[in-house]
Amino acid sequence: MDLGLRGRPAIVAASSRGLGRAVAEELAREGADLVMCARGESALQEAADAIRTSTGARVVALKADVANPADVDRVVNAAMEAYGRVDVLVTNGGGPPAGPFESHSSEAWSDAVRLVLDSVVNLTRAVLPGMKERRWGRIINVTSIAVKQPVDNLILSNTLRSAVTGFARTLANEAAPFNVTVNNVLPGYTRTQRVEDLSKRSAELRGTTPEEQIAYFERQIPMGRLGEPREFAAMVAFLASERASYVTGTSVPVDGGWIRSLL
Repeated sequence: MDLGLRGRPAIVAASSRGLGRAVAEELAREGADLVMCARGESALQEAADAIRTSTGARVVALKADVANPADVDRVVNAAMEAYGRVDVLVTNGGGPPAGPFESHSSEAWSDAVRLVLDSVVNLTRAVLPGMKERRWGRIINVTSIAVKQPVDNLILSNTLRSAVTGFARTLANEAAPFNVTVNNVLPGYTRTQRVEDLSKRSAELRGTTPEEQIAYFERQIPMGRLGEPREFAAMVAFLASERASYVTGTSVPVDGGWIRSLL
């Protein structure tokens, strides 16, 4: 299936590893031109080089922290200098620390707001006017299954990713007349460093091992296994495509059936 992404410039945030890297690689396979950013420069350059080699795509890689508004501006400016426009934005900032409410200081809450919510708002603010002017755009936010079914010990993520969901659902209606879609993709337990870190933290709290915690996660998933990053990336690529032109305002889980709600 041709997704119609060849030559479409795309920004993928936090794309040096995990879900972000998988998304960047999937878009590159479909012919998109990439701007990748992440906080760790060596891992970012390694990922960018690997994607260039495996796909032949044009890739700009920029060390940046999307929680910093000045870095957001640098990323978008780099995209404009390289490609002249941004057609696809994939927001992704990693997850805030795990832990119960009383373990997080006011500073931790402020940091989480900047990472999870402000980064989405600032990236969107920077690219939306051009998308509306050209009457084509795709904004896709990486959120979490926690927005539909809160996950224990993740109060920061549960709270702020839900805020992103409200922002995106409202923006979808405002942007729809301009042929700009806004959607969220909800990763479940996927084989990434983030899930490994969560398994270690949960194991400490429960007095078990990380391996036992991963097995516990898998028992909650009807498919009986963790997801793979490329399975998640495939959904993002579809929502970024021409084929998804009538899909907006949605939150799509990629979770092996973990969420038990009807909607």
